[in-house]
Amino acid sequence: MAQFKAFAADVEVNGETVLSIVEGMGNSKEMALSILAKHGIANPQPGQWYAQQSWLDAFKTIAESIGENTLFAIGRKIPEKAQFPPAIDNIEKALAAIDIAYHMNHRIRGVTLFDPSNGSMKEGIGHYTYEKIDGKSARMLCKNPYPCDFDRGIIEAMGRRFKPKDSLFLTVAHDDSQPCRKKGSDTCTYHVSW
Repeated sequence: MAQFKAFAADVEVNGETVLSIVEGMGNSKEMALSILAKHGIANPQPGQWYAQQSWLDAFKTIAESIGENTLFAIGRKIPEKAQFPPAIDNIEKALAAIDIAYHMNHRIRGVTLFDPSNGSMKEGIGHYTYEKIDGKSARMLCKNPYPCDFDRGIIEAMGRRFKPKDSLFLTVAHDDSQPCRKKGSDTCTYHVSW
């Protein structure tokens, strides 16, 4: 499954997450709202739910008309807007929590895909898989319908937010030797170092 194509027609995303497009486009908020409206998401609101495919169609329009840097900027806004599990206090927990947050902010047929009260996760939208490499690096495998650059933005924002105080840098690099959703693959792989 390549980017911009929902895994199922009945997947929805919450308004808080949808609003990351508006925030990620900075001074072009009116353009962001216009793109969302063009794809059936008029005046998005927190607490409301919207068709994931409509949101993905908006991403595709942004990719084609504005560019990949904007997708990256939108991804960087996700940790500010979307719901994340509590008790994240280090970079490893932060990177692993991306998958939980992804499921917390999506639902299928009215059922949210992660229940924080009991830790149960439902399938149907793919995953963000965290793999620790060593004490200063990790690998993230993203298997979802979102744009490659958007995911890189999410990973970087979470990494920077929880980077250890003794780390001078954080890098997130797409592994070009692995499959990529831009080329029709199901996954993208990122290396994170700090």
